[in-house]
Amino acid sequence: MRARITPLGTLLALVAGLLTALVTTTPAQAAPLFKAPYPCGQKWTYSHHSAEVRQALDFIRADGGGTAGTPVLASASGTAYRYSQPSGAGNYIVVDHGSGWKTYYFHLNAYSVANGAWVAQGQQIGTTGSTGNSSGAHIHYEQLYNGVGQPIVINGASLAPYPGSYGSKYLTSDNGCSGGGGGKYWVDTFANATGYAQANTNDAQGVLNAGTNYVYCKVWGQEVRDASGNFNHWWLRTDLDTVYAGKNGRGAYVSAYYLSRWGNDEARDNNGTTIPTC
Repeated sequence: MRARITPLGTLLALVAGLLTALVTTTPAQAAPLFKAPYPCGQKWTYSHHSAEVRQALDFIRADGGGTAGTPVLASASGTAYRYSQPSGAGNYIVVDHGSGWKTYYFHLNAYSVANGAWVAQGQQIGTTGSTGNSSGAHIHYEQLYNGVGQPIVINGASLAPYPGSYGSKYLTSDNGCSGGGGGKYWVDTFANATGYAQANTNDAQGVLNAGTNYVYCKVWGQEVRDASGNFNHWWLRTDLDTVYAGKNGRGAYVSAYYLSRWGNDEARDNNGTTIPTC
């Protein structure tokens, strides 16, 4: 019996077809569990318009708080890169989450992290603004996979189909709500301390009474300094004793300046244990 010889061209075509099938059926790397790009407990409304590419969404506050100056938070951990495009995106940050996934945050009023810094999920990376080609303060937010815009997914749920205007769909953030740090750390504070939504003095939430209190973890933020030169950049996440009307007293931030036992830029509990970062 004479063996059948397959022509070279046919073999090449079969190999090419097999390679194409392998490439086209390779699944995308699983996305991080993205969270909303603004602080815990805040309610924002969102919209999309045809001029925005890459399936972006714009967010503005809808809970009575001001949009301008509100902290912008990393949706997931990664490396943050700072950019500026005065004629378009304004001041913006790109967080590279690895495995092809990135998030974009446009029109920032200010940056809160250094270029190339690693950031944790829920860490403040900037403040909301209206820089660049923008008609008002908002967060222009994108999720990209290998450079291609994806439908925005928060906590595993897609926000599509997108509304064409604000006020019809809303999203309340749980970004940064968890205590972190593996438990509670007990500290003494020497005076009543105002608690804020983030590690700055922009949005007061209530008051932590002087005395022995628990905290969950710490973050680096705005300096608090007194006339004698005492200061601290660390802020402690805790639950407040008094909550202002319409505010959220859980997971608020109090300056480590109020710790009774420690000095400048220290954040340790009553046993001397360094409080972990959030």
